[in-house]
Amino acid sequence: MTISDSLTVDQAVDRMRALRDLLPATDGVAVFNRMYLTVTELVRDRLTDGYFEDPAAMAALDALFAGRYLRAVDAAAAGTRPPACWRPLFELRGHPGIHPLQFALAGMNAHIEHDLPLAVLDTCRALGRRPAGLAADYRRINDLLAQVEDEVRDSLLPGPDELPLADPLLHVIGVWSIDRAREAAWASVLALWELRPVPFAYAAVSTALDGSVGMVCRALLTPLDGRTQAGRPPVAGSRPAG
Repeated sequence: MTISDSLTVDQAVDRMRALRDLLPATDGVAVFNRMYLTVTELVRDRLTDGYFEDPAAMAALDALFAGRYLRAVDAAAAGTRPPACWRPLFELRGHPGIHPLQFALAGMNAHIEHDLPLAVLDTCRALGRRPAGLAADYRRINDLLAQVEDEVRDSLLPGPDELPLADPLLHVIGVWSIDRAREAAWASVLALWELRPVPFAYAAVSTALDGSVGMVCRALLTPLDGRTQAGRPPVAGSRPAG
């Protein structure tokens, strides 16, 4: 993957806005897409105000990062299999027993713990950098993400009419933290960077990362009220992930 192969940040924002307008609000992918659109717009706006030490590198990273999510969207829409980390979200996007907050966190988990380290490595290769050169700005993004995560949790937490869901939902979401996810992603960056001279080991570790992140996503999407998808019509505009 090179910079010339990727979308620009503005193009990624346009794609996510189109998805927002296309997908039903209750679609699990739509829930994550709305949250991620907010993050991407926030990062884009900070690229020109002196927030980052190296805004050009962060623009490249943000575009490559968004491209991985959008390729998963395209794969699911075409009826092919997205990466394992994304399959639970696309397979369960219309499940009636899953709370919207679960969809948001599962999408963040897939995108941060799997897509982010690979996007950092893509950026390093494209720009001829080492991960250490991106570390400071990588951590600046943490503050932006924490702000958005707090807003998402507050907006999607159960209201008074959903009190029976509150305890199991808080148990499920309590096991996931955006700070821990980004620290784990950075550890994956460092490990995979050192494995570049050993292609078979690099491939094995990246494949295992994809699968293990997918397992956590499936756990985050545990239905809370015992309902199944039997007899439920498919979400408009969606196709099974295969």
